[in-house]
Amino acid sequence: MTTPTSPKEMTLRGVVLGALLTVIFTAANVYLGLKVGLTFATSIPAAVISMAVLKAFADSTIQENNIVQTVASSAGTLSAIVFVLPGLVMIGWWQGFPYWQSVAVIVIGGILGVMYSVPLRRALVTGSDLPYPEGVAAAEVLKVGAGVGGAEENARGLKAVVFGTLTSAIYSLLAKAKLVVEGWETAFRLGGGGSFLSLTFSFALLGVGHLVGIAVGLAMLVGVVLSYLVILPQLTASGMPAGEGMMDFLRGVFRNEVRLIGAGAIGVAAIYTLLKVIGPIIKGIAGALKADKARKAAGNMAALELTERDLPIGVVGGSIVALLVPVVLLLANLAAGGPVEKALGLSLFASTIYILIAGVVIASVTGYMAGLIGASNSPVSGVGILSVLGISLLLVGLFGRGLSPQDTQALVAFALFVTAIIFGVATIANDNLQDLKTGQLVGATPWRQQVALVLGVIFGGLVIPPILTMLNDTFGFQGAPGAGPNALGAPQAALISTIAKGVLGGDLNWNLIGLGALVGVAAIVIDETLKRTGKGSLPPLAVGMGMYLPTDSTGFVVIGAVLGWLYNRWAVRQADPAFAERMGVLTATGLIVGDGLFNVAYSVVVSATDNPDALAVFGANPWAVPVGVALFGGLTAWAYARMRNDASRVR
Repeated sequence: MTTPTSPKEMTLRGVVLGALLTVIFTAANVYLGLKVGLTFATSIPAAVISMAVLKAFADSTIQENNIVQTVASSAGTLSAIVFVLPGLVMIGWWQGFPYWQSVAVIVIGGILGVMYSVPLRRALVTGSDLPYPEGVAAAEVLKVGAGVGGAEENARGLKAVVFGTLTSAIYSLLAKAKLVVEGWETAFRLGGGGSFLSLTFSFALLGVGHLVGIAVGLAMLVGVVLSYLVILPQLTASGMPAGEGMMDFLRGVFRNEVRLIGAGAIGVAAIYTLLKVIGPIIKGIAGALKADKARKAAGNMAALELTERDLPIGVVGGSIVALLVPVVLLLANLAAGGPVEKALGLSLFASTIYILIAGVVIASVTGYMAGLIGASNSPVSGVGILSVLGISLLLVGLFGRGLSPQDTQALVAFALFVTAIIFGVATIANDNLQDLKTGQLVGATPWRQQVALVLGVIFGGLVIPPILTMLNDTFGFQGAPGAGPNALGAPQAALISTIAKGVLGGDLNWNLIGLGALVGVAAIVIDETLKRTGKGSLPPLAVGMGMYLPTDSTGFVVIGAVLGWLYNRWAVRQADPAFAERMGVLTATGLIVGDGLFNVAYSVVVSATDNPDALAVFGANPWAVPVGVALFGGLTAWAYARMRNDASRVR
């Protein structure tokens, strides 16, 4: 029986629907992650599908739809485990993906991510002004679907979402048909070296930029300028080939050197971020203890305010401790026959403590990054780099260098395995806080969302290994023993494996990471100066992300941030500024929805046909670039003109 204070929320039908969506989205994301090194956020597509399905039930609620998207959203982030786990195959340690071992790594890391992020909710969601672009967008979709805001505002809002969705999906379809440009790149000489610019024409990125705001957008632009116009030309000042090999050379330098500098900047910014939120985190833990005490005194959870109803802190702590047992068993099994076995007790103790501490740090940092720029654009692979650096250095301290190739390979495998567990923490913490922001905005119960995400982790963990096995058997991975010509690139897994081998083998270029750390320190100083003088801010983590991510991912985020800033300046001068700004948010949300839904459908087509160009009408289209640029620009101008027209009409 439900009451006004306890709406229908976690239902069997909602959990089953979320599980089905998790399986579908996970399969799509695993393939895309291995093929192109990108995954798509599934919260909003899941919310849209959930509303369409549950609309058939008269008693469905906005909170029930929110639970469905919470379960399914784990697919978008948990699938990012493919950024690490294939490395064990690529270095020749695994021949495939042993099912239960792989499931255990994925599920343990994911559940730890949920538990670590419970106290973070108070620090980074309810007690923070971070924008959480995807969490806000998902909430807006759910509100429009539920009719929140009145009939007229809901009608206009729904039209804005539908318009944005169709605009984004139609352009994506035309791009996959190769009728218009999907991505564009050009290489050029700069100073004594060279650089390049690459763009993905994505309305989703434009929408994310609108939502994150101008401070984050400009900070990312600073990072882009540093990487592409300063650092890359310096690193390529000698040895740069001419002609067709120029772009491949520049991309290789960016991937293998510039991104290490970006990772160094992210590392320093991450520590700075942790120091900033450590106080709120401690308050969050204290608040959780206080809420737990109040719950015990009252005898039930209903005595607490809705926003206070997290999983009890005793359950959180007990779960973390309990999960350490299988972690130790997994690591001991992996260590059998290698150098770690010779100092098994010390190695397991040090590695477990590392997972505990790194998990707290990384959950805090990825949660902050999700709040800053969204789960889709958060560079969790950069966090993976920092994680593998840490465990690799720990192993060097325990065992030194100069070991045999077989022993070095065993240590690399051990480092990747530990990193995979921590990566699960990072991806789920990255997603969980975004979901909890959505829940806060739609009146959801935090503990139910946290349970829903645990279920999503389990569902996703059960299906990822067989998908990986199928893709490994069909294609293989580039660089792995016996890989064929059509092997999947798995770019992040290759990079993280290379770093582990570099640290343990003694040939990693630490100067690049140190240079990035100096950039991070400079960004922190500038940010603090701007804040103290009241002249704005320059989020250091966003600077690091701008340095680390390719402009494929950041270009239109920056453009969207500028367009959103211009639109919001116009909106505050209208008769109803709040309504005008919300119309902008809803249209931007639609742009994200359209891209997400199309990518789900496209992934299904590609998986069924085993052909990434299954929708292509042309093999090569010389008009794709000019037509695409004109169409994308025209649709963008039309979208913002329509926003202004709808928002300025008297209600």
